[in-house]
Amino acid sequence: MDKAQKFELMNKVVRELEDLQNSQTALITKISQIEVDNMNGLNDSYLEKNLGDMHSKIAENVDSINEIFSHFETQRDAYAEKNGAAIAAAEAAAAIEAVK
Repeated sequence: MDKAQKFELMNKVVRELEDLQNSQTALITKISQIEVDNMNGLNDSYLEKNLGDMHSKIAENVDSINEIFSHFETQRDAYAEKNGAAIAAAEAAAAIEAVK
């Protein structure tokens, strides 16, 4: 795997981690809405307990994902800075091959 391919793979992982962040955030939003609906009339103790537990676990996951995302994004940026010339050269060579 050349440096450009590795950098593109790193970019793909960053995009996937960002998507994972968004998915987890959407789950928290949905759980919060169900919790509000429960408080606004259902008052189901089972929902209250289990949704609260689920909310806490997913919030912990979001924190973990944010930490991993931040670390890996920094790692990717450092790789790009260190290997910028080699990445640009490999991308230019690939662009030339694509035109042929």
